[in-house]
Amino acid sequence: MPRTTKKDKFIPQESIRIPPYSAEAERAILGAILLEPAATFEMLTGYNLLPEWFYIESNRIIFETANRMYQQKATGIDVITVFDALQEAGLADQVGGMAALEALTRGELIVAHAEYYAKILRDKAVLRRIIRSAEEAAAKCYEADRSVDTILSESQEAMFAIGERTDANSLPAFGDSLKQTFSKLDKLFNNKTGLNGLSTGFRDLDRIMQGLRNSEMIVLAARPSMGKTSLAMNICTAIALGADGTGKRLTKKEPLPVAIFSCEMSTDALITRLLCAISHVPYYNIINNAYNNAETNARYFSALTAGADILQNAPIYIDDTGGLDIADVRARARRMKKRYGIRLIMIDYLQLLNCRDASGEGRQLETTRISAGIKAMAKELDIPVIVLSQLSRQTEQRDKEGKPRMSDLRDSGSIEQDADVIMLLRRPCKYPGSSGSEFKDLAVVDVAKNRNGRVGEVKLTFIDELTQFADRNNDENPAAQD
Repeated sequence: MPRTTKKDKFIPQESIRIPPYSAEAERAILGAILLEPAATFEMLTGYNLLPEWFYIESNRIIFETANRMYQQKATGIDVITVFDALQEAGLADQVGGMAALEALTRGELIVAHAEYYAKILRDKAVLRRIIRSAEEAAAKCYEADRSVDTILSESQEAMFAIGERTDANSLPAFGDSLKQTFSKLDKLFNNKTGLNGLSTGFRDLDRIMQGLRNSEMIVLAARPSMGKTSLAMNICTAIALGADGTGKRLTKKEPLPVAIFSCEMSTDALITRLLCAISHVPYYNIINNAYNNAETNARYFSALTAGADILQNAPIYIDDTGGLDIADVRARARRMKKRYGIRLIMIDYLQLLNCRDASGEGRQLETTRISAGIKAMAKELDIPVIVLSQLSRQTEQRDKEGKPRMSDLRDSGSIEQDADVIMLLRRPCKYPGSSGSEFKDLAVVDVAKNRNGRVGEVKLTFIDELTQFADRNNDENPAAQD
């Protein structure tokens, strides 16, 4: 046994271990291919067998050569033709020559067991990827400039990518997918609400959007001070309380967990807004301590206490960490989904997120990567994601109406492409002389894009002192009526 010096006594013994692999399964797969190529490749179609699954280099080269011949529809694949192809590529000696190929076809080979061997190869390859990912994570732990959150986020992302790639190798049959889709349609037909997604809590918005659907990226965009955070919070509250947008409890609706990533406002500020909206207490008067009347103070404090009782057990989870990276958001959302079973995510707002991988490539490309990350997160977690976004100044420079367009989304046109739904919020009273500017409480939500439904404008009432939206009269919303 070699001596262990003081210098190397802390080197882990695991570092000299041989990575997991199965030489027998590799030889069995190659033997089956050389004996009955068509039947074997057909049998392995569902596994999407990859060259990297072969740990032994010579076996990997032989498989790549035979697989390439099969893809090119070569007339015959056997020991001789594969040897000729290897010789032509200058690789015959590297794999051991004709003798090595002939050895693969000897013994008791059962082609029908090829799927079993392929599963062994896949499992061993996954284990090797996990080991590599763990080693990379360990190396990062020794880097002084790496934060714990960054290491954790990147490690989780790497591990998830392994699982995602593994799952992609076995796609469901079309018939199974059809049954799953038809089951969803059956539920929709038997759904008394008529919605195929989560209710926003606003009657006319639901009529156009048909609810917030799973896997969809929903962008709510506006210029500053239009109330986009308030509207998004009203929707989140409605879902978390099983209520309407004003917080009025509806006994037939189940409260569902909601996650909020607030890059702009603190948790304290958001909760204060929620309390005031639920309690019908003027928000700005409270935060400015405008009440000096003892009776008024007592009345409003009593209302806030009642509101706190309503919100006490609301399944709302707020993360107010500033300057989050999109990879961090995805990692944290993944943990929330697993731990709390969240059914909706709200991000306030997109332009305050970062992307490490594109930080030096310009803000437009960085925003493109962030937008793609949000869309991927919605699909990965299979829940709707509402993301708030700023609009450019074009809306105010174009005309007196101040009516926004999708092309006004700031920093990147990819937001418009990635989003399944785009809602553009405006308040006409902010633009004197525009249509509807005489109504101080009027808010207009323009559903400008709806990949799976209708588009149109919805009029809401905005109660400024409560930072709260409410339904407006039906006759003011012709586009939202059935």
